[in-house]
Amino acid sequence: MLHEISALPSAALSEAQSARLFARGRTVFPDGTTRATVERDPTPRYVLRGEGAYLVDVDGQRFLDLNNNFTTLIHGHGFAPTIDAVTRLLRDGTCFSHPTAHEIELAELLVDRIPAVEQIRFVNTGTEAVMFAIKAARAFTGRPGIAKIEGAYHGSYDWAEAGQGGTPSTWGSAEAPVAVPAYAGTPDLVADGVVILRFNDADGARRRIAASADRLACVLFDPMPSRGGLIPPDPGFTAAVVETARQYGILVVCDEVLNLRQSYHGASARYGIEPDLIAAGKIIGGGFPVGAIGGSRRVMRVFDGSAGRAKLAQGGTFSANPVSMVAGRVSMEAMSEAAFARLEAMGDRLRATIAGAIKLRQANYVISGAASLFRIHPKQTLPRDYRQAYLSADEAALMKAMSRFFRKEGILLPSGAAACLSTAMSDADIDKIADVFERFLATAPVSEGRTK
Repeated sequence: MLHEISALPSAALSEAQSARLFARGRTVFPDGTTRATVERDPTPRYVLRGEGAYLVDVDGQRFLDLNNNFTTLIHGHGFAPTIDAVTRLLRDGTCFSHPTAHEIELAELLVDRIPAVEQIRFVNTGTEAVMFAIKAARAFTGRPGIAKIEGAYHGSYDWAEAGQGGTPSTWGSAEAPVAVPAYAGTPDLVADGVVILRFNDADGARRRIAASADRLACVLFDPMPSRGGLIPPDPGFTAAVVETARQYGILVVCDEVLNLRQSYHGASARYGIEPDLIAAGKIIGGGFPVGAIGGSRRVMRVFDGSAGRAKLAQGGTFSANPVSMVAGRVSMEAMSEAAFARLEAMGDRLRATIAGAIKLRQANYVISGAASLFRIHPKQTLPRDYRQAYLSADEAALMKAMSRFFRKEGILLPSGAAACLSTAMSDADIDKIADVFERFLATAPVSEGRTK
């Protein structure tokens, strides 16, 4: 049992504990865990506890955490104000079939901060938030189809998954990207209902949206897709998407489940996008399950069932549960404009230091990202879209080697995904990340294609 492991003295712990737990997991889970996103090299690392910016695993090892549960924990682990608030709440009850004031308080905070959000609905996950945002667009427009960015991850709703995992052999031509299904057996009508746009291809976006305008309910838009390389959008591209959508009465849905952490007002506001709907999650739950759909009153009216049956009925047993609402409110209240500015300053310094080390050694790497997010690419030039960010087998091996090097130095760096900072990190932690990267470069030969 895990409590038996945690009771062991540190001297008794060994590298075998995670392996032993994984062996147990394989007897009850199809592949040993319950999340496909769990990294295993060769087995998953099982966590005992979190301590601010750090994790401690069951083998007694302590790591600086640059994953933060896939960017969710903006305050790191064990954020005291959230723990205190949730502890007080637990005795009063964790879920009810009736509303509580807690959901109103979190909603008021988000409506006050995010310019595009006038009203909001809470769900339990980012997947649900995107799914209901798409359904809301369909209910509002009466059209079934969506357009989305190639390679962008939007959770596990069939239509949102299409085109997120294409490869050079499946993704089709640059002029007509294919809505590659996410899994075998996906109904043909899913791919038929999804138009794929290449990120930062303004002309292609205008052409493809216009060609399918009569059947498109919305454009699903991630302002900075993590799987697409964590690349900022060109202003001309965002303008092309929004203007063309407006021209044909197509809604713009911004998925900020991950990227809401880019600023006090979110990512859409940062990049000058005015969406009709926003899907949110991750940081707004304070470390507990959450999702939200927000937008203008005229679109959010599809959820209104006060005068009869709503155009779109939405509910969930744990939606707006008080634990997530209280944790989210306390966590977000602590994310003041000053807190966001400090995180961004640390991110800017880290990206600049890493870029400087790359330039000094003329290494075959680049770094992307914004605010508290970053991603290192084994490329000579910064990618502009998913196809350019896609890793070959050799490049994937390089990133795996980098993650292993970081892990040996006490840092958990996601492999092939967005890394992120938390408010629990210090300037010394930033220096440590940069130092480990510089020492990683020192262990590798000068990259081909560059000269000293």
